[in-house]
Amino acid sequence: MIDREKIEKAIRLFLEGIGEDPDREGLRETPQRVARMWEEFEKLRSFDMKLFEEFGTYNEMVLVKDIKFYSLCEHHLLPFFGSVHIAYIPDGVICGLSKLVRTVRSFSLRPQVQERLTEEIADFLERELKPKGVGIVVEAEHLCISMRGAMSPGHLTVTSALRGVFLKDMKTREEFLKLVKSP
Repeated sequence: MIDREKIEKAIRLFLEGIGEDPDREGLRETPQRVARMWEEFEKLRSFDMKLFEEFGTYNEMVLVKDIKFYSLCEHHLLPFFGSVHIAYIPDGVICGLSKLVRTVRSFSLRPQVQERLTEEIADFLERELKPKGVGIVVEAEHLCISMRGAMSPGHLTVTSALRGVFLKDMKTREEFLKLVKSP
């Protein structure tokens, strides 16, 4: 649960800590804006995972590519952003395609590391859909690399998580990876 008062106090202290005047025109409402942003994120994280059993005979790969996301690196609280590619092979049920997008949003709108984000999406879909397999590829640029530290923009970090047939069957894995790379 979001504690608006703590967020506002923390942001005010942060601004003072970096030598800014939190009472100047451009920053005066920043603590409240940041608190409202996190309240918005909290609302966007929950959704109903609607499943459909009437398509129980469909047993080929379902793939949604290029799901755009934004997250915050938990180490520096700087953004990382990119695309998630999700595939699953149904085993009696399918989900609404928007639920795959909402799954990405739910896990990305919190301080995070890309490796955990990838695993959490795969684990959630495996648990909810009980599919024959799940494949996830996440490609992201991390501003903690681009604007600090190495100061080298434009690099993509790629992570993957494979479950079920995507892990055990080389042909299924190759099909998934080929489809992810295709335009």
